[in-house]
Amino acid sequence: MATRSRNLLSRLGPNELLAAGKQTLLPLIGILVFLGFWHLAAPQVQTSLGAFPGPAQVWEQAGQLWQEHANQRERASQFIAMQEQRNARILADNPEAEVRIRSYPGAPTFIDQIGTSLVTVLSGFALATLIAVPLGIVFGLNRYFQAAVNPLIQIFKPVSPLAWLPLVTMVVSATYVSDDPMFQKSFLTSMITVTLCSLWPTLINTSVGVAAVNPDLLNVSKVLKLSFWTHVRKVVLPSSVPMIFTGLRVSLGIAWMVLIAAEMLAQSPGLGKFVWDEFQNGSSQSLSRIMVAVLAIGFIGFLLDRVMLLIQKKVAWNE
Repeated sequence: MATRSRNLLSRLGPNELLAAGKQTLLPLIGILVFLGFWHLAAPQVQTSLGAFPGPAQVWEQAGQLWQEHANQRERASQFIAMQEQRNARILADNPEAEVRIRSYPGAPTFIDQIGTSLVTVLSGFALATLIAVPLGIVFGLNRYFQAAVNPLIQIFKPVSPLAWLPLVTMVVSATYVSDDPMFQKSFLTSMITVTLCSLWPTLINTSVGVAAVNPDLLNVSKVLKLSFWTHVRKVVLPSSVPMIFTGLRVSLGIAWMVLIAAEMLAQSPGLGKFVWDEFQNGSSQSLSRIMVAVLAIGFIGFLLDRVMLLIQKKVAWNE
């Protein structure tokens, strides 16, 4: 491995090495400067809960949150094991007895809240994509239809999630009535709010990308008398993929931001609720824990964008 790395470095010229060094060092320098400024400025900011937490306090709380999660998982494993042992004894005495294993009743940990938020945002984003991409293709192929619905898009596009949330909450409460629901109402409320706020960039970019397809390709499609679905699959989509994925990346970023606000206001499980609960808690550790959540939200948002970029490159390469 070391020999391969040395051979690779030997093949790079001075300019390539300089460019690679800049790509590595400059972000590292920026992060170190930020951490230094944060470390020096934090003690100067006094709040009702004490001084604003610095990097060391936030790192300490991040470790504590992880330890709390590990302890919770251990207790959950013990809880399940105890039930399995009890059920084994019951079945030994009565093989026809009905037994069941209940889930661990403990409160969700910080890591659990991250998982819940990711499931919710990806569900809302997937639903938004399923709505926005087909509609965007239709709008892009028919300029009259696009002109008819464009005012509605411009009206609903800037609506805040704070305005959508009460409406969605009431609609879900009125229509989703079941004795044994498949999904929790809080999950549906957050997911639909995410969908309503995040579908617009994908819808607009898809329609613009479809409308900008090379006219020569459209003429070839007409000459070959391709069916509508073949025309879309072979001509429209390959040409509009870059614009579609640009809209998807923007939509996913909006979806992640909207979700945190929706969870905070709706008190549905997730990172938004974690931040609100810590704010209401008002302990000496609350600010540090909130900063852990803030950094986690930012880092996850960055990772989601990188994943979308990788998918875009993969799809474009296959095309």
